[in-house]
Amino acid sequence: MLKRVTVPTLFPPPAYSHASVVEAGTRLAFLAGAVPLDAGGKLVGEGDPVRQTEQVIANLGEQLHAVGSDLAHVAYTDVYVVTSDPAVLSEVWDVVEASGLSAGPHASTLLGVACLGYPGQLVEITATAVVPEPEPGATP
Repeated sequence: MLKRVTVPTLFPPPAYSHASVVEAGTRLAFLAGAVPLDAGGKLVGEGDPVRQTEQVIANLGEQLHAVGSDLAHVAYTDVYVVTSDPAVLSEVWDVVEASGLSAGPHASTLLGVACLGYPGQLVEITATAVVPEPEPGATP
């Protein structure tokens, strides 16, 4: 079970929670960073952090699907953006918020960084998600 907590004595967070609590015995998936590469390994959205974020979210969705989860079950993310400009961070967060990741809202950290692993890469998202029990009669 996943419980999202917003602490009433702290500043109200914009579209994320202060904490996510996962009940003992719940299956978790720790996902490697989702990157803005297509299935062929080609960078998507060169120079465009918004387009790269859209691709990263799509790839993250595929990772989650592969382990039996989805965006709604994400407990925590780190969102890395190659920028020192708060306006760019806000643009990227707008895509994250619109994606369904913040529907919980999940707990998250948004970071401006100097560089990421692939040439031209501007965005990467790591995630921890709850893997829900399959519905009775569903194929695992």
